[in-house]
Amino acid sequence: MKKKLVLLMTGLMVIFLLAACGSKSQDDVVKELNGKLGDLSSYKVNAKMTLKMGTDSQVYNVEIWHKDPTFYRVNLKNAEKDQSQMILRNNQGVFVLTPALNKSFRFQSDWPQNSSQAYLYESLIKDIVADKEAKFSSTKDFYVFETKTRYQNNSMLPIQEIKLNKGDLSPAVVKVMDPDRNALVTVEFLKVKFNASFDKDDFDMKKNMTRAQLNLPAMAEGGDKSFSVKYPTLELKGTKLIGEKEVAIEDGKRVVLTYDGKKSYTLVQEKVTAKVASTTPTNVEGDIVDLGLTIGAVSDHSISWSHGGVDYMIASKNLTKDEMIEIAKSVQGDAVK
Repeated sequence: MKKKLVLLMTGLMVIFLLAACGSKSQDDVVKELNGKLGDLSSYKVNAKMTLKMGTDSQVYNVEIWHKDPTFYRVNLKNAEKDQSQMILRNNQGVFVLTPALNKSFRFQSDWPQNSSQAYLYESLIKDIVADKEAKFSSTKDFYVFETKTRYQNNSMLPIQEIKLNKGDLSPAVVKVMDPDRNALVTVEFLKVKFNASFDKDDFDMKKNMTRAQLNLPAMAEGGDKSFSVKYPTLELKGTKLIGEKEVAIEDGKRVVLTYDGKKSYTLVQEKVTAKVASTTPTNVEGDIVDLGLTIGAVSDHSISWSHGGVDYMIASKNLTKDEMIEIAKSVQGDAVK
């Protein structure tokens, strides 16, 4: 009888120990993540990013390469619309490449250090570590954190849910939410490879532009210079559209929308035929900003971006950066003027 009792007690102890090993505390996981951050030398990631815009959703395939300490290559591709953009960081700076328009821009920026990035593993770890009030839970397969974001305009996207795989703490799913807890950005990590190896020119700007262009679908000679004018769906109180002017330019079409009122601004839309890429990228004053559907450049009095083969720019003397960003994000459909 005594022997059976000892065996039973031993069995229970093993069960308790296994249970304790399988479920770490929040502090344990944060400590381990800090260690991974220190040891992170390189990785390759394939992910699917879904952006919810009103009733519509856009899906992007995202390929992320990172080599310690500051080399990055983020390739965003909308398979349905044959649109792609690439963010590249190397010793020469931070670049945004738009292969279909033969355009490359160079930023003097500390990206990606200055903001949350839902698809960058080290950025997610920093968000978790920085938020001392982060919520934590554990499921069978995942550790789940709910943290504040560090976006430039985080009043619109203040919360994120980060699911990490229990085995190696690799990212599984990230949901970035609005104040009503609606997921507007969802990143599903399909493949994560740590300690990845790279070729010498994998982060070279010219080589990446050339490769990206070779993968573009064939386009008609000259291209289509027409386009549908788009209007911001975000309305500012006391501001209204007072003018719309179309201007013929040498190699395309330009439309200028003028909004007047308490918060006045000008929205310029322009479509030109793709030109031969310059070997020297255009230097941009301002910083990289994630507009959801595309990457833009924001400065104190303007924001510019390209999408669907069209260049956009908002200029204003009395809009804040956050207001320009939100208006730019809303220029997506043929809204009622």
